[in-house]
Order: sequence, then structure tokens, then C-alpha cells
Amino acid sequence: HIGVIDCGLLLEHDIETPHGVLHVTMRGVPKGNRPVILTYHDIGLNHKSCFNTLFNYEDMQEITQHFAVVHVDAPGQQEAAPPFPSGYRYPTMDELAEMLPSVLTQLRVNTVIGIGVGAGAYVLTRFALNHPSLVEGLVLIDVDPCAEGWIDWAASKLTGWTSNLVDIIMAHHFSTDELTDNQELIQTYRLHIAQDINQDNLALFCGSYQYRQDLGIERPIVGLNEHTVNTLTCPALLVVGDTSPAVEAVVECNSRLNPTKTTLLKMADCGGLPQVVQPGKLAEAFKYFVQGMGYMHERAFFTRLLTKGQTEALHVVIAYPLCSLQCLSTTTLNR
Repeated sequence: HIGVIDCGLLLEHDIETPHGVLHVTMRGVPKGNRPVILTYHDIGLNHKSCFNTLFNYEDMQEITQHFAVVHVDAPGQQEAAPPFPSGYRYPTMDELAEMLPSVLTQLRVNTVIGIGVGAGAYVLTRFALNHPSLVEGLVLIDVDPCAEGWIDWAASKLTGWTSNLVDIIMAHHFSTDELTDNQELIQTYRLHIAQDINQDNLALFCGSYQYRQDLGIERPIVGLNEHTVNTLTCPALLVVGDTSPAVEAVVECNSRLNPTKTTLLKMADCGGLPQVVQPGKLAEAFKYFVQGMGYMHERAFFTRLLTKGQTEALHVVIAYPLCSLQCLSTTTLNR
């Protein structure tokens, strides 16, 4: 299926993998030896509801003029997805990660910079652990490296236990304050989760996430285990809102990663889904992240970003800053 959007050519593919068919959407074409930006959404969402706000933001569109983008929809989570046949076994989280090499091969992509949220961040982390040569960098939003069943945890945050899947997913995405204070946003996502995603397919995806394995990552210690430890070898930017339900999990993940390659970015005045609530701040952070990796040094790009005449403070807490990202922790950005 081929369509055209205002940001360039949009191509949709159904790609055969060892664990089933995967629906992906590609915007643009790979540019030289640059990696492709690959996204993976969270439970209850698809690539559009998870990432459209971010990728439609002006500064992010400027960045994506220099990179092709591949959006991955988890099996059965895309718009108008048909139900799975009776008896279908949904892929495990590890198997979801092992579907991605087939995507890169089919689309003739050599390497990626991954952007994942929640369950998608877990999948991309597992992918990078298993295939480090294919991943140049990771932006992990609300990532949880642990194996605990989130459904029990999310339900316990609600007033009275509920078996309603939509309520549980809302508690996974949003803080208690957000659920009561930001009614417009909450209603939009509640309706999307309840009406736009096939509920049986969604329950299967949630089941895989609930029964995920611990990622087993461990912080390398120089002179002890730096050559044998299971950890990410690529630069990683961990992102979480300061009132997000995922704060503790993201801090835990940060504590397990290589401090010389990992940046923790905690956004003030932000709960769940920072890519939706604070797309400008995340686009700014992503710009510095790719610059730190050696990309996006074009003079005109930065001149445009830095001479908008708009001043916005990016309040973040950064642990172990990576390259030029460290300036975000101490300065007001003149955008």
C-alpha cells in the first residue's frame, strides 16, 4: 500500500519473519551510510497514536529530513488489524525482538537508531542485546528491564481492583494525577485504546508483556567484567516524566547500564507518554543525542533551531551525561 503525506513518501509493508507477519511503515529512503530511525510503540497504542505527535513536531520533522524512519506495529496492533485465528500463539517479547532483523533485511537497512516506548522499549533493548552490530543508538522511553507482572501492579494503583483491560493500560501509561487532571488527553487515549485497537489482539500483546523475562542487563565494572557482562554497547538515552508510573523502573534500568554510554533524562512537569505531552523537549533532546553520535552537524539545521526567538527551559535531571547532551542539564535552551 502506498500513500503520500506532507513529510514525504510513505510506504507500508507486511513483512514475513520467523515469528509471523509484521506490519511496518517506512517514510523516506535510507540516506547513504546513515542509520534509519526505527520506532516501536507501547501496549494499547500503535505507531500513529504513540509517535505522530512527536514526528509531526516541527523540529523533529527537520531531523527526519536527514534520516529515513521505520515505524513498527506489533503484531495485530495496527489500524484495522484483523483478529488472529483461534488458537493463535502470540510471540513472546524475545520473539518480537527476533522479528526485527527480517525487517531490516527486507527494507535493506544496515543499522538503526531505535526509539521505543514501554513494551516497545523493552523489545528494542532485547534486539540491541542480541544484535549489537545492527543498533547504533537507543532512545528508551518508560523502559522497564524487570520481569514483574505489570498488570497486578497497575491494577493496585486503581481505586479498587479491576479486570478492565482499558483501565489497567491507562494506569500503565499515566500517573494518578494525570488520570484526574488532564481529562482531554485521558479521554482521547481511553477512547483510542477501547475503540481503535482490536481488543483480543491487544490482550495477547499485553499477555506477552506481562510474562516478559528480566533483560538480565548488568553494569560493567572496569577490570572486573567489562568484557563479559550482558549490557548495551550502544549509546542510550533513557527518558521518563518526573511523575510517570515508570520512574522507578527507568532509574533501575539506568543503574544497570554503562554510565559512560547512558544518559538519564527526567522531564519536569511531565507524566506518562513524554513524546505526546512534551514533544518539543524530546525532539530537542533527540537532536543532541544524534549530534553526540556524530550526526546532524549541518550548520543550517542548528541555525534554524537556535534562532527561533523562542526561549524554553528544558528542565531535566541527567545522570552520566553523554556528549553534548550534558548542556541540557544546566542551561536554558534558546530555540
